[in-house]
Amino acid sequence: MEAKQRAIVYAFLSRMFSDILDKELLMELKEDKALLEMLLGEEAMAWFEQTSLDELEEVLNMDFTSLFLMNSMPIESSVLDDKDEVMVGLQNPVMQFYFAHGYELALKLSHIQTPDHLSIECAFMQNLVLKNEVDAQKEFLEKHLLAWAPVYLLGIKGMAQTPFYEALCDFGAEFLVADYG
Repeated sequence: MEAKQRAIVYAFLSRMFSDILDKELLMELKEDKALLEMLLGEEAMAWFEQTSLDELEEVLNMDFTSLFLMNSMPIESSVLDDKDEVMVGLQNPVMQFYFAHGYELALKLSHIQTPDHLSIECAFMQNLVLKNEVDAQKEFLEKHLLAWAPVYLLGIKGMAQTPFYEALCDFGAEFLVADYG
């Protein structure tokens, strides 16, 4: 996959894991058949296309909240730390990696307050891809994303109540592993 496509996929994953989906984004997704085919597969795609916009918004937002806010937040330090603690500031190895590669976070401007949230890690990878920093991409995937995100996504997939998030978890895990290879 070429760099531009990889950057787009990382941006997409960053957005999908950052917050609930609004009607505008859902409409864009409904209109992008190629993306839906790549992401969902036949059964989930049929469900997505046949479900009304209002119902999609309601069920997907309940599913997002259940999966990524209530049951298990997509935060590296929380997943990997046996004490289930979220590391913030410079004690967080991800934050050190960002600084070492000139990536400044404005967490105060975001509702995501942790530097090792899956959404922010995907955004960082998008940045590295756009800057063509190949060694840093490999290192970050190896030390951070691959250490937890595929297992996390496959683990929560079973809790998904919608075909959309079930497929998104599969897609995210498969993409990260394939992107490293």
